[in-house]
Amino acid sequence: MKRTQSGFTLVEIAIVLVIIGLLLGGVLKGQELVNSAKVKNFVNDFKTVPLFIYGYQDKYRALPGDDPNAKTHVGATLVASNGTLGNGLIEGNFNSTTGTHETVAFWEQVRLANLASGPTDFTTVASAVPTNADGGRIGVQSKAPIQDMTGSYFVCSDAIQGKFAKQIDVTMDDGNTDKGSVRVMASGYTGEAKEAVATKDIVDSTTYTVCASF
Repeated sequence: MKRTQSGFTLVEIAIVLVIIGLLLGGVLKGQELVNSAKVKNFVNDFKTVPLFIYGYQDKYRALPGDDPNAKTHVGATLVASNGTLGNGLIEGNFNSTTGTHETVAFWEQVRLANLASGPTDFTTVASAVPTNADGGRIGVQSKAPIQDMTGSYFVCSDAIQGKFAKQIDVTMDDGNTDKGSVRVMASGYTGEAKEAVATKDIVDSTTYTVCASF
C-alpha cells in the first residue's frame, strides 16, 4: 500500500511569507508611529513653556517664578528665596525639586494662573513638578545650561533617548545637536554649563538632556 506524503506548495509558502511580511511591516510601522508621537510630545513641551511665560507676563506684568507679588496675583504658596524676585530672571536649575527655587515656583504660578495643567499642591515638590513622555524632568531657567548657548530662557527636558534627541533637533532646529537653538548635553545637570554633544557622538539608546533657547 502506497503512502503519499503531502507538503506545502510553492503558492502556500508564498502566501505565508507575504502574511509574515505584512505582520512585520505592521509592527514596524506601529513602532514608527509610537516614536513619532513621542517626539511630537517632546517638541510640544518645548513650545508650550514660552507660551506660559508670555501669557503670565501679559496678565500680571511679571515673570512667573520671579513674580514678587505671586501670592496676590495667583494665591501662590511657594516663596522663592534662591534669587532676587522681580529681577527678570528665573533663577535656579531647571531640574530643581526645592520649593524655594524660582524654577519650581514657576510651575506653581503658571498653573494657578490657569495657563498650564497639573497639580497646584506643591507640598511634595518631587511629585508636582512636570515630566516628559519618558518620565524625565521638564523645566526652564534663565542661565544657559550649555556652553556658548544664547537666549533669554532655556527650556530643558531630561532622560530623552539619543534617537529622539536627534529627531527633536531636526524638527525644531538645524539637525546639529551641538549648534543652534536646540542642543543636547549629557544628563545630570547640576548648575554648571556643560558641553554640547555632537550629533555623531550621540548613542541612540543613551539618555540625554535636550535644551531649547528662546
